[in-house]
Amino acid sequence: MAFLSLRPTPEQLPRFPLQSGSVRTLLCAADLRRTLLDLIASARQRIYLTALYLQNDEAGEEILRALHAARALRPELDICVLVDWHRAQRGLIGEGKQSGNAAWYRSITQEMSTEVPIYGVPVQTRELFGVLHLKGFVIDDTVLYSGASLNNVYLHKLQKYRHDRYQCIDCPTLADSMVNLLQQHLLASPAVHRLDLADTPPTRTLRREIRELRKHLMSVRYDTSQATALPATLAVTPLIGVGRNNALNRIIVDLIRQTEHHLIICTPYFNFPKPVTREVNRLINRGVTVEIIVGDKTANDFFIPPSEPFKVIGALPYLYEINLRRFARRHRKTLEQGQLKIHLWRDGDNSYHLKGLWIDERLHLITGNNLNPRAFSLDLENALLIHDPRQELAGQKREELDTILARTRPIEHYRQLERLGQYPEAVRKLLTRLSRVRIDRLLYRIL
Repeated sequence: MAFLSLRPTPEQLPRFPLQSGSVRTLLCAADLRRTLLDLIASARQRIYLTALYLQNDEAGEEILRALHAARALRPELDICVLVDWHRAQRGLIGEGKQSGNAAWYRSITQEMSTEVPIYGVPVQTRELFGVLHLKGFVIDDTVLYSGASLNNVYLHKLQKYRHDRYQCIDCPTLADSMVNLLQQHLLASPAVHRLDLADTPPTRTLRREIRELRKHLMSVRYDTSQATALPATLAVTPLIGVGRNNALNRIIVDLIRQTEHHLIICTPYFNFPKPVTREVNRLINRGVTVEIIVGDKTANDFFIPPSEPFKVIGALPYLYEINLRRFARRHRKTLEQGQLKIHLWRDGDNSYHLKGLWIDERLHLITGNNLNPRAFSLDLENALLIHDPRQELAGQKREELDTILARTRPIEHYRQLERLGQYPEAVRKLLTRLSRVRIDRLLYRIL
């Protein structure tokens, strides 16, 4: 295992070499579903899928049955699915008591003659304080990376979709590194158990093992012993982190800090952690162009239309908009001048889940990290940092950005964003009550 120094700069990071033809940017959720299914069907060696959840719906079942079909066709395939332990054993938020996805996994296992192990990874003893937020599907030597989980909206199986980023990278050393980490540091842990079998232990019996796993994960890095790329070439670095001030957080902050001309940030929830806010403010003060692409509150996955019964979780999109309005007001001069650009994404009743950084068109961070306090302190996160000093991927990145921006509107003044008094009555009353007792500050940290 090759470990990074305590604080390497992005330029000092070890990296795996890439060819421009080995990187393909997919532009929509339906492309992700088709590509994932094609890769599963053609797999010869291994299939490792890591996501927050594999949902019991049409798209989730399509993926799970495709894995069983691949196993039936080639019994020697190394197949493994990793999902968050807690998320798999509960129902959807706000949908009442449900058996969760784990019960469905067990029913499929009992039905099929083939075996597809599905492991639950507990990052904390309670879901509220940390989940498995690792991303990346490894099929043979290909890494299909997205912030998406596996269900209908993320894979655009039915009418609605949740827009994310999708990168298909052919790189054996990167694929090996990502699989090795899963095998050595997650699957080998006594805290990790299969969810597709009937004898799943209760969480309360695993508390010591879960705490030991989390402590161990704080020092884990991807194995970069085969990272041989030269500094001036197209390459990729895998990054991982959990807990405060972890290596991934530090790299994200350093990437923002070192931006010289142009920074683009995508985030679904406008709730930057303090180190990110600090560096973004400094960039603006230095005259650097900063673009922020964020979802409209109606494109947030927690948004509840006013025509439907209100639930407390539905206040979150409004909290994020309040944050955005404060930020826009604080920087209203640079916003009016065009140095700061804010783009609000909306496409009907579809939702927005994009994350990542574009730095001076030479560095691109692809990640599931929401760039919020929860991601920076609670969840197990990872990312791929693409080094593109000669801008070999400039055309792909421009096409990706154009696709994203096509569904946005510019915010040129903070008054274009609604204020508290314009929100539905139920939302207004709840947010006023929360702010009086300062619970809203706690919500920003954990949701």
